[in-house]
Amino acid sequence: MGYLSEVNLKYDMPAASQAVRRATYAIENGRRLGAGAVKLIHGYGSHGTGGKIRVELRAYLERLKRQGRIADFIPGEDFSIFGEATRAAFAKCPELRRDGDLERANNGVTIVVL
Repeated sequence: MGYLSEVNLKYDMPAASQAVRRATYAIENGRRLGAGAVKLIHGYGSHGTGGKIRVELRAYLERLKRQGRIADFIPGEDFSIFGEATRAAFAKCPELRRDGDLERANNGVTIVVL
């Protein structure tokens, strides 16, 4: 069982492609260091209606999941104790049970399960 790593991808408002590169590094670094999950903070867009980083990042994570390079990912708005993916993630990273975004429907974050 691994720990929870947290990375702010949007701290300096990068282009979406740069944020995805940061996510790649965070995922690989987390894996090397024994993390069970990585929480990516990407924001949701300036008016709450989307956000290029969020959209591109989640499409990228879907590709990684299909390729078997990550176990799963959980959009922040689905990060709930009632979600099957969340409950499965707890087994790999018990620290997720104490995360402040659990049950907050925060679409500005995504949990990557390694």
